[in-house]
Amino acid sequence: MLKGICLCIGLLTGLFCTAQTAMENKTLKIFLAGDVMTGRGIDQALKYSVGPGIYEPFIKDARDYLFLAERENGELELPLSYRYIWGDAMKIWDQRDPHLKLINLETSLTTHDEPWPAKGIHYRMHPKNVKLFEVADIDYCSLANNHVLDWKRGGLVETMKSLEDSKIAFSGAGKNKKEAAEPAIFQLNGARVLVYSYGSPGSGIPETWAAKKDRSGVNFLSGFSEEHLREITNHIAAVKKEGDVVIFSIHWGPNWGYNVPEVHRKFAHGLIDKAGVDVIFGHSSHHPMGLEIYKKKLIIYGAGDFINDYEGISGHEKYRGELSLMYFPELDPSTGDLLKLNMVPMEIRKFSLRRASKKDAEWLREVLDRESRRFGLEIDLKNDILEADFF
Repeated sequence: MLKGICLCIGLLTGLFCTAQTAMENKTLKIFLAGDVMTGRGIDQALKYSVGPGIYEPFIKDARDYLFLAERENGELELPLSYRYIWGDAMKIWDQRDPHLKLINLETSLTTHDEPWPAKGIHYRMHPKNVKLFEVADIDYCSLANNHVLDWKRGGLVETMKSLEDSKIAFSGAGKNKKEAAEPAIFQLNGARVLVYSYGSPGSGIPETWAAKKDRSGVNFLSGFSEEHLREITNHIAAVKKEGDVVIFSIHWGPNWGYNVPEVHRKFAHGLIDKAGVDVIFGHSSHHPMGLEIYKKKLIIYGAGDFINDYEGISGHEKYRGELSLMYFPELDPSTGDLLKLNMVPMEIRKFSLRRASKKDAEWLREVLDRESRRFGLEIDLKNDILEADFF
């Protein structure tokens, strides 16, 4: 009798596991993170580093950012390992096992020594430090941002080569306009995922960085008019096939502040309504901004910094720039509709990502809930995880 009961339990368990596996196969799990700024102070803390000379108004040596961080939070044991930089994020990735990891790489990977003239901040890290992204199994880097050409077009070419050699996909920059506008394409869990990347002047990208027919540069979005929307719609339509999931990475808006311009919101809605975009992955703000779920599609207006070297720098404390988020949207691969959104609160401390305290997680919940309610979305905190309540 007992043997029969055990057999039934075993059969039921097997059926449950099979059903669970089938359920998981119907979900496309994505990881998104905002600005990854691993140049300057972080580069100086790693095994390999470029020369420390920088061209900022007040700081001329990148090692001063190490000094500021140590003064704020204690001595660093140099050189730092690549795994150390990712810190607790490594374990979280192992637990959640996303199908695709995407970041906005706001740092040049180059030894090129000539900075872009009359630009206040220049980020770069040694190309050998591309291993930082390899150990984290980063699949994709958005390059349409305001730091990828900090070390001129020679630095951009070396950045792209470094990523290509490491088999890390990217979009948003290229050797010419056509190449810069092409999406990165992934075949994942029964779905084809297209990732486009655009950068706007409002985020600090100079128009002179725009890729041209015979000039390298970024995929530059000069405005948010109906004409711009039609151009993007046609461009996506030329590549997109039935059943494809489209992620639209966009660098827009200033570094600080929660205001979402109406033109941004209208443009985001247009991308979903007309261009068939499923996820809008916005970044540029140094802190997380409000979220919106529009027609079952996710809009992140500002993902915030994920990694930076800002410890010990004063001036914008009210935004809590040391706090960051790991975004884990789950999509229906057949429609691109959002099924679930979890966000893991993190803290950047001693150049390492650590789980945020309960107090800090609650602070992030209050801010995101306040800003997202403007768009009809509530944010909850459950077991130290932020969840979007949209059902």
